[in-house]
Amino acid sequence: MTYDASSADMSAADSAGATYPHDVTSRPQTAIDGVADAFVETLLELDPGFATSLGLPGYETEYRDYSPAGHIALAEATQEILDRLDDLDPTDEVDRVTLDAMRERLGLELEIFETGWDLAALNNIASPAQEIRAIFDLMPTDTVQDWIHIAGRLHNVPDAISGYMSSLRAAAEDGVVAAKRQVRTVIGQTERYAEDGGFFDSLAASAAESDAEVSADLAGRLKEGAQRAKQAYRNLSQMLSDELLEAAPENDAVGRQFYTLMSRRFLGSTVDLEETYQWGIDELDRIIAEQEDVADQISAGAGVAEAIEVLDADPQRQLQGTESLQQWMQQLANKAVEELAGTHFRIPDIMRTIECRIAPTQEGGIYYTGPSDDFSRPGRMWWSVPEGEDTFTTWRETTTVYHEGVPGHHLQIGTATYQRGLLNNWRRNACWVSGHGEGWALCAERLMSDLGYLDDPGDRLGMLDGQRMRAARVVFDIGVHLGLEMPQRWGSGVWTAEKGYEFLKQNMSISEGQLEFEFTRYLGWPGQAPSYKIGQRLWEEIRDTVEEQEGDRFDQSAFHTRALNMGSVGLDTLRRALTAPRD
Repeated sequence: MTYDASSADMSAADSAGATYPHDVTSRPQTAIDGVADAFVETLLELDPGFATSLGLPGYETEYRDYSPAGHIALAEATQEILDRLDDLDPTDEVDRVTLDAMRERLGLELEIFETGWDLAALNNIASPAQEIRAIFDLMPTDTVQDWIHIAGRLHNVPDAISGYMSSLRAAAEDGVVAAKRQVRTVIGQTERYAEDGGFFDSLAASAAESDAEVSADLAGRLKEGAQRAKQAYRNLSQMLSDELLEAAPENDAVGRQFYTLMSRRFLGSTVDLEETYQWGIDELDRIIAEQEDVADQISAGAGVAEAIEVLDADPQRQLQGTESLQQWMQQLANKAVEELAGTHFRIPDIMRTIECRIAPTQEGGIYYTGPSDDFSRPGRMWWSVPEGEDTFTTWRETTTVYHEGVPGHHLQIGTATYQRGLLNNWRRNACWVSGHGEGWALCAERLMSDLGYLDDPGDRLGMLDGQRMRAARVVFDIGVHLGLEMPQRWGSGVWTAEKGYEFLKQNMSISEGQLEFEFTRYLGWPGQAPSYKIGQRLWEEIRDTVEEQEGDRFDQSAFHTRALNMGSVGLDTLRRALTAPRD
């Protein structure tokens, strides 16, 4: 039996306006699907926050076990699934991709578990310090029951924080500790979370402003939960200050061995790091040359810096206040969906809603959260605006809306969620590979340029500005963490964090607050930032290979449909799946 994933398109849904999930192409569930779905059920039990991210009921108040015992339980469950897969053979192409992807993803996670670094996870963007708070952003607030769930989870924050602290201590005993810069940064974040009148107090108080009729008893329980959560974060902050800071190394670089693992985690591909570093340098030079050509269109004879000054000073390209920013994001996202659906992409009705929101934090960064499993909660684009920033420029961020929305993450993640009849739950909801996802989003930006959506020289310079940043991150991230030689035109000698900051400052046209956030992120989350541009490179290589194989039969829209219908998988898995001979 064979099954071609490219046949599972969404054209019927588009033309008939049918609703999810009855119009999705289906295939019989296989034994491999059963094992994959069983693993998702185990993940839901082990990590209730994962269930909240999917919008699934029954796990609304709990947290995962952040202690060493919780990590061991996950590793044991992972090994059990790999053992079960060893006894199974694929029945079709979908199975073959699932088997390839699960062996690569789960096997790698076990390798990382053995290093002990997951116990030591601590950085400014994607560690339990942020996750424990951030799950509240995804919890609904429409009904009394919703607020009961929030109160329950608030009361469970202390146990989650306690488990996390025990993991940090266990890792420290083995000599595995994040760098001092990350520890100091997270101390600042946790202090802000714990402030009187800060996030937790505001969350509890907002119940009175909701449409739900919250009783005095429930309001009191919310307030008490907020106090418990604040105290837990104060305890974490104190522990980081008193215990971890002294043990933390000054050096930000993680070294080749760990960096290689992280590069594989974020790419799902093994790349030659030195060759990729040199490619990043060459790509940065190419993008700068393209920027200079566009800058000349904006102001004859001007360089890139001068063109940016012209764009920043243009009142037609400015937004004042976060409300204006949110409205602009929403209008542009809606317009992209409306114009691309049924023309360049197949977007069923249920995927055509995206919400643009200002995040409840002030940490910097723009990000996307996917829809719930049944689409009752739509996909959302979030902007975390640093404190004090109140003026925004549209020329910089037009391409960002396409990156986070359509045809970027919203189309990509929504498509995987939509394909219930084609993909098992692990493929749809549990497997996310940064290089696949972010690489696609950068391809989407370039595609929008090719389609004429960035013909305005300012908007095009904004796209190139983002591409330049992503290329610079490849150079910075690999260079600093592996201790390579700096290119002479950017400095001299071996990379250091301090040299890297000046390099980023020259290549990233962002605010000081955003720059500080991004710089710290790259140092504390090795391998993740380069996965965007390297992922784009690998996506484009795969597309070019398929085009060469198919010749005149190649159709870019059909290629995109086939690729996105696979969900997020490692890029080596994607390459094997898309370039293998087809019946």
